[in-house]
Amino acid sequence: MLSILVVFILCYLIGAIPSSLWMGKIFFKIDIREHGSGNAGATNTFRILGWKAGSIVLLFDFGKGLLSTLVISQLAYSIGDGPVSFYQNWDVDAMLLILSGMGAVIGHMFPVYANFKGGKGAATACGMLYGIEPVSISISLGLFLILMFTTRYVSVGSIFAALIYPFAQLTLRYGFGWEIDGSIILFSSAIALGIIVKHKGNITRLLDGTENRIKSFKPSNGRLKNNES
Repeated sequence: MLSILVVFILCYLIGAIPSSLWMGKIFFKIDIREHGSGNAGATNTFRILGWKAGSIVLLFDFGKGLLSTLVISQLAYSIGDGPVSFYQNWDVDAMLLILSGMGAVIGHMFPVYANFKGGKGAATACGMLYGIEPVSISISLGLFLILMFTTRYVSVGSIFAALIYPFAQLTLRYGFGWEIDGSIILFSSAIALGIIVKHKGNITRLLDGTENRIKSFKPSNGRLKNNES
């Protein structure tokens, strides 16, 4: 039990690293939360600080989730007597992946280093889910890219990509016979719901017709630099 708690805390602390906030404050002397959508995430970083800063933040946030599931989760086996399953039929490996990923995503959404005001968790969840089961999340990523490029709304892509993810796992398990633990499917559903709830402001703006839309897919220097020029 202690090993699981330690790993969860470590993953939370890694997920809580506010890459967009630190990127803005260290290199641009601004608080990214005071510009654009006010969200401390990769999308707002792209919009305000440009494609270079946005790409770094995106990769970093993705890496937090991937590192937590693939590497940090395994530390549980070297702490004390190792991990134990909370329920008799809950696979230990699946449980570790789930709890580690959950820690990273919660950390990103509610970072202790930034007064618990973080991003929506899409990039970190994507990295975490790749560490758990890469095929179904690849389907979601494909849908995200299609919707983002066709609608020019990042939020639309994120919402529907999150929505389709557990259904993709259900299809792989019951339609193609893949061995995907049921707890992973339940967890994926909870993460998808959490991401959609975090996008409630975006959903309101979409319905009102005021949501920020991508004007061009050409690499941008960001609004901050455009305002300075």
